[in-house]
Amino acid sequence: MGRARVERTLTVNTVKTFAQTLKLMALSKEMVEDDDFATKRDAYYVSKNWGDAKFLEQPESDAVMDDIEALFSLEGVTREHLRFYPEEHGGAVAGQLIVIDRDPETDREVRIDCTGFATGSYAIPHSVEQLKFETKAEFILAIETGGMFQRLNNHKFWRSYNCILVETAGVPTRATRRFIRKLSDDCKLDVFAFNDCDPYGISNIYRTLKVGSGNAVHLNQFFCVPQARYLGVTPQDIIDFKLQDATHPLQEVDKKRAHDALKNDPFFKAHKEWQKAIEQLLAMGVRAEQQALAKWGLNYVIDEYLPKKLKERHKFLP
Repeated sequence: MGRARVERTLTVNTVKTFAQTLKLMALSKEMVEDDDFATKRDAYYVSKNWGDAKFLEQPESDAVMDDIEALFSLEGVTREHLRFYPEEHGGAVAGQLIVIDRDPETDREVRIDCTGFATGSYAIPHSVEQLKFETKAEFILAIETGGMFQRLNNHKFWRSYNCILVETAGVPTRATRRFIRKLSDDCKLDVFAFNDCDPYGISNIYRTLKVGSGNAVHLNQFFCVPQARYLGVTPQDIIDFKLQDATHPLQEVDKKRAHDALKNDPFFKAHKEWQKAIEQLLAMGVRAEQQALAKWGLNYVIDEYLPKKLKERHKFLP
């Protein structure tokens, strides 16, 4: 993983782990051939029929699965390709996009119009590798909170600004990050992130979307979205849009997270613009949610904030 390597030698002490690894790989082969899948929990219970090779607890099976994924990632293969799907599905999608999926039973092509869900939205599936896209949209807007996504969707913001809305629901899942990356790559679309202005929204949620997870560095080539840029909410927005009385004090955990990002995170250390923004947030001692913009009216974000921000894309944080 990264520059680190794990070497496993077949010995008397490791024979069980070797057997479990081979059994999981055999299960993967079977699922690929049968067009089936298993969650992590499914895989754990399947092992109960493996005799002495069975897993005693799920963390054991998770660790072996992680090793297999690390091995196959060298060939550009992810866990989802191996048919091990996460328990959680992806986020929600609305806007100027047709998703082309297939019926697993008939192999028939299924076309899903993301403008046709009324007040609802398309749910990103557990695995997105089979998906194809058709769109004339100009950009993807990745939105942190469900409430803000729902507001923009209900008022058809995607129609007014010819875009695709994606709800990340906090830290984006693997499926959500892969969907955004694949959609952006396949259709040559810009990606803009609309997050809360707090150390968690910046250093966890946005950073994970942009450069991937620190716990899965060997997989970030598949699940990061390096072309993403940060639209807001920024510390400067608190001043420019006069949100000072709609903020909340930074807690100690917020301050620690911000200082850790400045001191230890290679992404923030590489970007002076982010260093300046985080230092500004610490100096102000407050954080602001997306919904703080409702101070000026429920639809101020649609009528004023986003139009103004989208006219100044050159100012977006990296």
